[in-house]
Amino acid sequence: MSRIGTATSMAALPLMTVALMISAAGPALAHTGDGGASGFVPGFLHPLSGFDHLLAMVSVGIWGAELGAPAIWLLPITFPLVMAFGGVLGVIGMPLPGTELLIALSVLVLGSLVAWGRRIPLGVAMVVVAIFAIAHGHAHGVELPSSADAIGFTVGFVIATGLLHLAGIVIGLVSRWPIGVTAIRVCGVLVAVAGGYFLLGHAPA
Repeated sequence: MSRIGTATSMAALPLMTVALMISAAGPALAHTGDGGASGFVPGFLHPLSGFDHLLAMVSVGIWGAELGAPAIWLLPITFPLVMAFGGVLGVIGMPLPGTELLIALSVLVLGSLVAWGRRIPLGVAMVVVAIFAIAHGHAHGVELPSSADAIGFTVGFVIATGLLHLAGIVIGLVSRWPIGVTAIRVCGVLVAVAGGYFLLGHAPA
C-alpha cells in the first residue's frame, strides 16, 4: 500500500470510531442511575454505556496526543485519578452544583480543543482536565448504590476510562499525516457539536 493510501486509511479511523461510538452508545447519557451496579464488571461497562463520558474520555486521549509529550501521558493519568477523587465526593454525599452541566460542557470544550489543535501550557491543560474529571467522577459516585461493591466498581470504571484514553491516543497518532490532522479536526468539531447538544438538554427551561 502506498504512503498516501496508508495515511488515508489512518485518517479515516477517527471518523469510523465516532460512528461506532454513536451506534454502540445509543441516545442515552452515562448518568442515568444504574441501580444494578455491583462490582468490577458493571463499573468497567458503565463508561461505555454513556455517550457523553465516552466522547470526553476519547477526546482527552486525542488532545494529549496533539499536545505531545509529556501531556500525552499526563492528561490520561490525571483524569482517572482526579475522577476517582470526584467519585469519593459523590459517594459520601458532598454536593457539587452543576455537575451534569459541567459534564456536557466537558464534551463541548474538549471537542473544541481537539478541533483547535493549538498547544497550551501543560499546567492549564491539566487544570482543565481535572475540573471535568471531578464532575464525571462525582456523577458516577452519586449513582453508586449503597449496597454496591464501591471498590470493585471504581477499579473497573477507572480501567475502562484509561482504555478510552488509550484509544484516543491511538486516534491522535494519525496527526502524523496531514490528512490525518484534517480528520482529527473534523472529529473535534463533531464532538463539540455533540457537547452543544448535551448543553441544550441541560439548559434551564
